[in-house]
Amino acid sequence: MTSWQRLFVRRSHWPFWRRWAKGRGRVGAAPAGPRSAPPDWRAVLRRRVAVVAGGVGLWVAAIELRLAYLQIVKRAELLARADSQQNRIRELPAKRGDIVDRSGHLLATSVDVDTVYAVPSDIADAGTAAADLCRALGDCTDKERQALAARLARRGAFTYVRRQISPEQRRRVEALGLEGVGFMKESRRFYPNKELAAHVLGYVGLDNAGLGGLEAAYDSKIRGQSGRVLVQTDAKRHAFSRFEKPPTSGATIELTIDAYLQHVAERELAAGVAENRAAGGTAIILNPHTGEILAMASVPTFNPNSYRDADESARRNRAVQDLYEPGSTFKVVTASAAIEEKVLPIDALIDTNPGQITLPGRPPITEDGRRNYGVLSLTDVIVKSSNIGAIRIGFKVGTERLSRFVAAYGFGRPVSPDFPGENPGIVWSPAKWTDSALASVSMGYQVGVTPLQMVAAVASVANGGLYLEPRVVRAVYQNNRRYAVEPKVVRRTIGPDTAAALTAIMEQVVARGTARRAQIPGYTIAGKTGTAAKLVGGRYSHSDYNASFVGFLPSRDPVLAMIVVVDSPHGPNGTHGGSVAAPIFKRIGESALRYLGVPRTLEPDPPVLVAHREPAAPVPAAAPAAADAAPDSPPGTVPDLEGLSAREAVRRLARAGIGARLTGDGFVVSQMPPAGSPIDDVGVCTLVLARLPGRARSGALAP
Repeated sequence: MTSWQRLFVRRSHWPFWRRWAKGRGRVGAAPAGPRSAPPDWRAVLRRRVAVVAGGVGLWVAAIELRLAYLQIVKRAELLARADSQQNRIRELPAKRGDIVDRSGHLLATSVDVDTVYAVPSDIADAGTAAADLCRALGDCTDKERQALAARLARRGAFTYVRRQISPEQRRRVEALGLEGVGFMKESRRFYPNKELAAHVLGYVGLDNAGLGGLEAAYDSKIRGQSGRVLVQTDAKRHAFSRFEKPPTSGATIELTIDAYLQHVAERELAAGVAENRAAGGTAIILNPHTGEILAMASVPTFNPNSYRDADESARRNRAVQDLYEPGSTFKVVTASAAIEEKVLPIDALIDTNPGQITLPGRPPITEDGRRNYGVLSLTDVIVKSSNIGAIRIGFKVGTERLSRFVAAYGFGRPVSPDFPGENPGIVWSPAKWTDSALASVSMGYQVGVTPLQMVAAVASVANGGLYLEPRVVRAVYQNNRRYAVEPKVVRRTIGPDTAAALTAIMEQVVARGTARRAQIPGYTIAGKTGTAAKLVGGRYSHSDYNASFVGFLPSRDPVLAMIVVVDSPHGPNGTHGGSVAAPIFKRIGESALRYLGVPRTLEPDPPVLVAHREPAAPVPAAAPAAADAAPDSPPGTVPDLEGLSAREAVRRLARAGIGARLTGDGFVVSQMPPAGSPIDDVGVCTLVLARLPGRARSGALAP
């Protein structure tokens, strides 16, 4: 037996070797007898080696399968876990861009405020800490305190206590000295003018995202790009690398809104709503030549700095979200279709007898107050706001043509890209228009519009027949460049002649019709009143109405188009547009015209004439100023001074080298020596003055 065999048998297979040795008679051999064949140790060894190799193979295969599972199936999850353990990423919120009015006055900006956070794992008693924090904040409810205690008890790494607190609240929380409570800076939207243009601007949530108005519509531009800070740590959580990508500020939005006109519109609308005990109201001021919205007011309103405290109804922008049946203001569309399509001449006579009309399937349609206007001209149908007359005109125009004009004026679709939440309105398909529907639409019923749609339609009459897209964004400032938003002409609604004819009719509405209370002294106004019963419970109410007035001023060279809509007035002025909405229109218009410096169009002030005088040529001393005598006197003679003021008379005598002696006050009524006398021997001229001169010259100056 070789040495390696002995070693193997001694350490691993000694029982086998003993049996083998006994068989050979070397170890405790038994008595000689029949000898059996020894087992083949090599086969045994091979089997055992195979078992070991199989086990090792299974072990390797299991490891390979585990590695494959971890690297293929669980790869994404493990990478994310490793990344979260090794890399800490903190987002740096971008600062939202400002919103300014057309003159650069700040309407919305962003400021840095404090946010309180906590590390729950560092807080020993969650309940006590929550109670202390709530006392310091000063305005926690029981529900908020319980929710805070539950968050602090979860033993996590981070939780918010209160976001965007006031400086006073920070001082009180800081005075607590609680372990595990800290502060961080966040950007908060701030509206310095509070309620001013709140419905136009909208508001921003805690996550710095716009939630309403322009803040939501232009959120992608105003918000900017957030930055990031990447901190890489080792196994012991020690930072060894830091990479920072700074945030990019958002764009600044310049509005077409004029802050002063917006203030006037909100002030007068709020006063009108309160005076008429109404549920709410809307006022819009529009530039008819550019489509720029100069003011857009809604009542009730809210403070966007604390928008959560306001009801949803107060946050609703009535100017673009509320639908109403326009009533008689819509008769402008009916009349324009008749004039433009030459269905009726401007002086056509329309029989409204007997003051009502009966159509199948509905109660008789009557005039307001059940009047009977008899035979009216087309102009007087609009001036007196005759329902029967408007229906007669609508029947002459027909469904096809009237529906075309309704669409051309922008009804039934959103009209401005700046208000994504704009209500498109309700306009029936012409295929569904029965005679009853045609009659209703002709007088402004069975069609739903927004105040913005109505004023945009009338603005196209004001500018001569062009429909311009209403807009509230004037320019966007981004990357140190100003990108202006140009006026957009959408289509032509009517021709200039039709627009001029409608303007003349609408002037008569204000001068002698239903809108006399909209008159502004010194200016011609064109407009139309509207009074429409509201649908309540599927029926037209006999007590709730929408009172409106829409128009433009001055009528012949309009600077502004305006609309006022008052919802459900119940005050002393009644419910009609002429008595409720027209006075509000007047007060807004007066302030706007004065602010814009628009001159009077009725009996305008005479122009101020300034005399232009050539500089006097040098005169030799020997001939003192004789050539500069008044042009109505021959050279070298005493000038004619009668009718002049004392100042002007003395000035002219001085230019001629003559002294003056004055008697009385006022204007020159006589002089000595008389006009035309040679000045050679005249040293002093005596002037007699009186308050009522015998004759006065044009251009004479007051003394």
